Amino acid sequence: MLTFCKMHSLGNDFVVIDGVSKPFDLSPEQICKLADRNRGIGFDQLLVVAPPSQTDCDFEYLIYNADGSEAQQCGNGTRCVTDFVRRQQLTAKDTLLWHSQGGVVKTSVRADGLIETWMPEPITDLAAVPFNPEVTAQAADGEHTLETEYGAYTVFPVSMGNPHGVIFVDDVINLDVAAIGGALSNHPAFPERANVGFCQIINDGFVRLRVFERGAAETLACGSGASAAVAAGRLSNKLADKVKVSLPGGKLKVAWPNGEGPIKLIGDSTFVYQGQLEL
Repeated sequence: MLTFCKMHSLGNDFVVIDGVSKPFDLSPEQICKLADRNRGIGFDQLLVVAPPSQTDCDFEYLIYNADGSEAQQCGNGTRCVTDFVRRQQLTAKDTLLWHSQGGVVKTSVRADGLIETWMPEPITDLAAVPFNPEVTAQAADGEHTLETEYGAYTVFPVSMGNPHGVIFVDDVINLDVAAIGGALSNHPAFPERANVGFCQIINDGFVRLRVFERGAAETLACGSGASAAVAAGRLSNKLADKVKVSLPGGKLKVAWPNGEGPIKLIGDSTFVYQGQLEL
């Protein structure tokens, strides 16, 4: 019997499992079945809270995409697991350190109920993203042009502990994110695939963003994608140090005051229901 919580942040939805009290043991095939929105529970990612592998951290968290593949980082997920461990009385702490494959993040519950997440410092080293420039044409500092069946797109590669490609566009609303995002996510320039963010700058403190997530298609919100977009905008002198990011599921506040060090995300977490499923 699998006990789980269904949660979301800005519509980016998760199934969250307690892997502290009981070891986690699901195959990629089982995760795919659970992710099916018609025949399973349905989610963008499955999040597992586990005992810490790092002595200075409070918890480990594992992230699985809807296709069963494992992800390194999930910005919105950090807020939901923070909410989850407090609801499940696994901790009473307001500030927590989490370790995932993408590094260590810190979360803190504010007095107004919103949750702050300090994401890892953005990485633009192409080998670390990872990004292969040999199959691209360099467009400008930090940007590369990728050819797809839908045309050429200028991409800013950046890692938030997971690989991202940010594309600045004039109109993000009337864009075929599924087709173009899928082509760019699976482009040979991204050997591990990538989360692809399409960012429309309204002014230097406000952007609209849609994100195609590898392993999950377009989602209503993406915290690491919002961080990547702001990082790309700051590094290319397009954005201020505090930016409101409007995603299809709602708005996130992103701050990167010095253009270096961790990026801060501020958003909510919503508990939907708790359930049990016989596997």
